[in-house]
Amino acid sequence: MEKRQYGHSGPGTSLVAESAPRRTRRWPRRLLAVALVSGAAAGAVLALPSTGPRPREQRPPAPAPGPRAMALTAVTTGLPAALPQLTELIGRQESAVRQRPADARAWAALGAAYVARGRQTADAADFPKAERALNSSLQVKGTGNAEALGALTSLANARRDFPAAKRYGEEALRLTPKRWSAYPPLIDAYNGLGDYTKARATLDKLMALRTGPAERPAVMARAAAVYRDRGWREDAVAQLTDAAAAAGTPAEQAAWLAGVGQLAWERGDRDDALRHFEAALRLDPAQGTAATGRARTLAALGRTDQALTAYDQALAGHPDPRTALELGELYESLGRVPDAGKQYARARTLAARAASGGVDEELLTGRLEADHGDPDEAVTRLRAEWKRQPGIEVADALGWALHRAGDDVEALKYATVATDKAKGGGVRSAPHAFHRGMIERELGRVGPARRHLSDALLVNPYFSPVWAPEARQAVAGLGDPEDGTLPEDAL
Repeated sequence: MEKRQYGHSGPGTSLVAESAPRRTRRWPRRLLAVALVSGAAAGAVLALPSTGPRPREQRPPAPAPGPRAMALTAVTTGLPAALPQLTELIGRQESAVRQRPADARAWAALGAAYVARGRQTADAADFPKAERALNSSLQVKGTGNAEALGALTSLANARRDFPAAKRYGEEALRLTPKRWSAYPPLIDAYNGLGDYTKARATLDKLMALRTGPAERPAVMARAAAVYRDRGWREDAVAQLTDAAAAAGTPAEQAAWLAGVGQLAWERGDRDDALRHFEAALRLDPAQGTAATGRARTLAALGRTDQALTAYDQALAGHPDPRTALELGELYESLGRVPDAGKQYARARTLAARAASGGVDEELLTGRLEADHGDPDEAVTRLRAEWKRQPGIEVADALGWALHRAGDDVEALKYATVATDKAKGGGVRSAPHAFHRGMIERELGRVGPARRHLSDALLVNPYFSPVWAPEARQAVAGLGDPEDGTLPEDAL
């Protein structure tokens, strides 16, 4: 782990500006004496009512922006916003475009609000509405419409259409290279395409921009995501923690706290994860990541009844097929096979509903079919997905699907991509290490299999209610390494 350095923009550096030290003002003795002698008279003058304009430092501060203005700022810059404010903003923008159909900025704000609400509620029905609004904005203004292009980038990311997100994002950045909000969605697009070199270079440019206090938390959160993907987990936690402390709204703070909770979960720290997820939900009860994370963590803590209730609550407010898949696997681990089957069917239904709104759910469907359906179908789906957008998550899913379908030789190629730093897989992921270890065990590579399976349990012993027990059983079956021998791949 690289040591955190302060005073530069490297990993782990806090972007919260420190106040500059004050200089002590030295008064000449003669002026100091005059000031002391005339102090009483000066006090009398200051006590009189002022008849002239107030000095600037005595004027009352400008009123804080209201919820409507804050929601509009949030959606147009990509910041988290509370669901009630989003809904109110959408109603206001719908009225605005009816009254002013030639207002390109109003159309762009409406489209961005639809994207934000669709992501927060996991309701892809908002995405076609967003697309129509943003295309209307482009038709009104034509070329040079950075607001609409930026929102189209976010929409494409929400739909997991990373090639389109890259096109829109690069054009938006070309038009507004000094606007910080143009960078985060483009970084997401590069990550989705597996282009980690460009993602890191774009982050460096973002970090070099001069951003104000309101924008800094979002910049830190974006840096945290890139650091996490590079395996710099402590630096990612530091950035997200600073972002949460400096957040400007409860919804924004909740989003960053949920991110800290997710990082804690990934390293197997159940208590810390639960603490952050619950803190996020107190700030924003509609925070979907926190709701699912809380349910997952309660299950890992053995509080099964509470976990089942929490999963139902999470799905009620945020019907994400990934959450349904997790709940199905929890039921399967409890031996409640019919209940598990219902949740797998629910996950398929939710994925199909999202696909009708333009969302690419091939990764989720491939994972579902590999473990709970038809592995050959999973391979077909994930091969096509890999050709279109070859990111780490797709590499891991395709490798596992090939293993489940019986082709471990080819499976190892993709599992290596997902876990090898030299090939982009810098993040230490318990599921990825487990998948590679199981593939290597099937190929008779005992040393590497033992190492990767043990690493999965070291990173997060609770990574899955179904597969973590399988990993422990597999490690036990491989036995201890012989004394004096090196692992097969040590050289």
